[in-house]
Amino acid sequence: MRGGPGALLRRRVRDIASGIEGELMAVINENVSTGPHPHWIELAYVRGPSGREFSTAVDNIEPAELHPRRRTRSHGSA
Repeated sequence: MRGGPGALLRRRVRDIASGIEGELMAVINENVSTGPHPHWIELAYVRGPSGREFSTAVDNIEPAELHPRRRTRSHGSA
């Protein structure tokens, strides 16, 4: 991520793994190991449209304006 992940804090981002857009709330170096040996990765915490936060790898984060959303038709009643 150009400029480091902190450059996008509190900005609109897209998780390329899921396609979900939201606001980047934090970037944390987190121990994700389940065994006796530590395994540290950098995780991005994004607040999605529902208001809930989710985590993803920092490398999955890009500014949302790189690929503007396409308008789609609602699947509601016609």
